[in-house]
Amino acid sequence: MTVDTQEVLVEPIVKQVLIIVGDATETVDTLYPYYRLVEAGMRPVVAGPERKLYQMVLHEVKPSWTITREWEGYSIFAEVAFRDIVPEDYAGILFSGGRAPEYLRYDEDLVRITKHFFAANKPIASVCHGVEIPAYAGCVKGRRMATVPKCRFDLEVCGGIFVDEPCVVDGNLVSGRTFHDNGHYIGPWIRLLEAT
Repeated sequence: MTVDTQEVLVEPIVKQVLIIVGDATETVDTLYPYYRLVEAGMRPVVAGPERKLYQMVLHEVKPSWTITREWEGYSIFAEVAFRDIVPEDYAGILFSGGRAPEYLRYDEDLVRITKHFFAANKPIASVCHGVEIPAYAGCVKGRRMATVPKCRFDLEVCGGIFVDEPCVVDGNLVSGRTFHDNGHYIGPWIRLLEAT
């Protein structure tokens, strides 16, 4: 009896990871993790309030200034709207910084998505103003997080614990203060994604 065997090629499952954006999302906060995910063999999926092109910005606080200076940055296309996201399809999420989280946090679908990632204990990254989204969603109580100092109040008033360090890991939650911390907090977050 002859058995005819055929080699079956199976495509590897590529992990999809959400990157949350809106107009005035910080460019470096967004693009650095985007390309690090690609480098790690994952598929970053940019998500916004609508499926469209968003204008990113560049932020800097000059040493002699007390306010943030903002310039126009690159634009980025969100391939999926918050309302169309099935969070179970994604391995992790990143809340980028810039001014966008100040208004994104009120989106009911984004709140729903955010709560899923915390409840499911999936890898979550947050930088700078990104903290405003999980804070508003009621997900930071008792959690240690880094954020830009001007968002310390947003974190603490919602029960979170502010830590002024370049990388804070609290279980599945990894955070940094600003894009200056990208080299510190993105690596540990990607390692969590790889381990899931």
